[in-house]
Amino acid sequence: MPNMMKNQHNHELSPLHDSPLPLYEQVKQLIIKKIQDGLWPTNYKIPSEMELVKLLGCSRMTINRALRELTEQRFLVRIQGVGSFVAERQAEAALFQIDNIAKEIESRNHRHHSEVIVLQQIRANKEQCLQMQVAIGQKLYHSIVVHFENDIPVQVEDRLVNASLIPEYMQQDFTQIMPNDYLVKRMPISQGEHVVEAILASEQECQWLEIEPTEPCLLLKRRTWTGEHIISNSRLIYPGSRYYLKGKFTPTTR
Repeated sequence: MPNMMKNQHNHELSPLHDSPLPLYEQVKQLIIKKIQDGLWPTNYKIPSEMELVKLLGCSRMTINRALRELTEQRFLVRIQGVGSFVAERQAEAALFQIDNIAKEIESRNHRHHSEVIVLQQIRANKEQCLQMQVAIGQKLYHSIVVHFENDIPVQVEDRLVNASLIPEYMQQDFTQIMPNDYLVKRMPISQGEHVVEAILASEQECQWLEIEPTEPCLLLKRRTWTGEHIISNSRLIYPGSRYYLKGKFTPTTR
């Protein structure tokens, strides 16, 4: 059982507002912001379901779903008959984890910079609605960013983002913050999917990467979810002669 902290921090929460997000997602984001801002620290007892109903003016069913999902995503610990507490955040090692490319490059004492090629709002076509599991015509954000190591292009990042989950995506400066870093800070990731292929880049991608059309490339396709919703679908293209992917894993014993 967590060590119960006295509620030294107030229970004030920003009111819900008009948003395309479902109410339970809005409630989750409000609670996550309190945790990430340090206002509700580890082991802090958060308001009860009924208190949250009064504070936020939504149904108990909405609050219950939000707390249940936050517990599944390890933001909270719920103790029957006692209440919900902020969970201790634990480092989790993925079987195949790709680090932030800017940090990777800087860890080698090399210079990283990025150029934003595309940052636009689109409507999902048939292919994109399958990739993002949304309806045809739903609003998406599309970004293409080229990453450089010592002024040499090493990655094209082609990304689709669910606009209803991340409404402020287009207002960010992705020469200063990596898109993936921004998404992780804005929305809890409950699961991810990686697929790696060997490809030949398109003519346009070859121009961005400054490579010949015959040069093999690595393509990493990555999708991330929060609960049942896909947050982002990205294509990360690396020139085979300039980059390799490395993953670490720990075997499980049976």
